[in-house]
Amino acid sequence: MNTVPHTTPLRRAPVQRRSAERLSRILDACADLLDEVGYDALSTRAVAQRAGVPIGSVYRFFGNKRQMADALAQRNLERYTERVAERLSDVRDQDWRGALDAVLDEYLEMKRTAAGFSLVDFGNQIPVGDRADVPNHRVADRLTDLLSGFLGRSPDADLRRVFLVAVETADALVQLAFRVAPDGDPGIIEEAREMLRAYLGRALD
Repeated sequence: MNTVPHTTPLRRAPVQRRSAERLSRILDACADLLDEVGYDALSTRAVAQRAGVPIGSVYRFFGNKRQMADALAQRNLERYTERVAERLSDVRDQDWRGALDAVLDEYLEMKRTAAGFSLVDFGNQIPVGDRADVPNHRVADRLTDLLSGFLGRSPDADLRRVFLVAVETADALVQLAFRVAPDGDPGIIEEAREMLRAYLGRALD
């Protein structure tokens, strides 16, 4: 997916395909530079140069690099949701353990391979966006909406709370795993998977 969801606080949403492609190049450049220089050294001018667009094109969409990082975080969430949904098509309905593996494995894959993800992910690492809508709430809400039908459950407050606790737990343990080892310590990741299975088993079995 090369677009940014309509909830992204863009100064101006792209209308034409050419404009959408330019926005995608800007976010790609932002992601690459985050890996290379980090957030503190990131600048809108450097992003424009890397994307091969005039600096005015960056300011057409974003007022500053914080807004750009927020847009990248939201694009990451859109792509993550798509990847999980694709994986779920191969999982038997109501098999929540298979769904958990899809959710966790796709997050780990993005953590290891997606440009800029280790610094921004869904907005947790660099605080971006509206803090009333904190990143893990965004992720939990998206997963609840995605998985409720698959699990044959109503997306009610109880299920949303269960997924929020699971997302917060997974986030903390995955961050620990990647602090211990560059690609994520396998032992800690397996401990996280078992902990999540035990917790979700109480709520979903």
